[in-house]
Amino acid sequence: MSWEGLLARLEGELVALEPLEPRHERGMRAACEHPEIWTWTTPVGESSAFFESWFAASVAENAAGREGVFATVERASGEVIGSTRYLNLRPEHRGLEIGATWLRPQDWGSGANIEAKSLMLEHAFEALGCMRVEFKTDSRNERSRSALAALPAQFEGILREHMIVRGVGVRDSAYYSVIEPEWPQVRENLARRLRAARSRRRMA
Repeated sequence: MSWEGLLARLEGELVALEPLEPRHERGMRAACEHPEIWTWTTPVGESSAFFESWFAASVAENAAGREGVFATVERASGEVIGSTRYLNLRPEHRGLEIGATWLRPQDWGSGANIEAKSLMLEHAFEALGCMRVEFKTDSRNERSRSALAALPAQFEGILREHMIVRGVGVRDSAYYSVIEPEWPQVRENLARRLRAARSRRRMA
């Protein structure tokens, strides 16, 4: 089921989230060629053939309105540095998931992920009218789980043997969520963390 207004260009100071289009393909291909990105998730960059299939499918999901897939673009350079998306859309229940998020390793800890999450949550709650936004990750992925806890998103539990992930195998998925009454607190916390990240970048 499509969701009116799902896809829009979301712009911050560090990154812009641009609805995925064919013009992003070359930059996306370069950004995903780091094996350490794919320890806990489908290895998009494992081969040219698999990347091309993944990219075409992602563009098709946007066109069909089944998901909202974004290229994460560094504002300063205009380079594609990763991707993220809205998925598992449930407009009739005012809920969706933010996931399939990845960044080049050199952008880990830069504030890019914090700002991307802030932009997506703001759009979900304030433009799309969500009452629930959920996240899931491999239960063993401590980096991802720490990032979600720092939003802060509420840990809801682990779904055992939840998925079979290419390149990873059978995984247990840890679920987190932010609901509408929690959004003002999460927004304030993200804004504080973004100010700190921007200050570090200016001093670097």
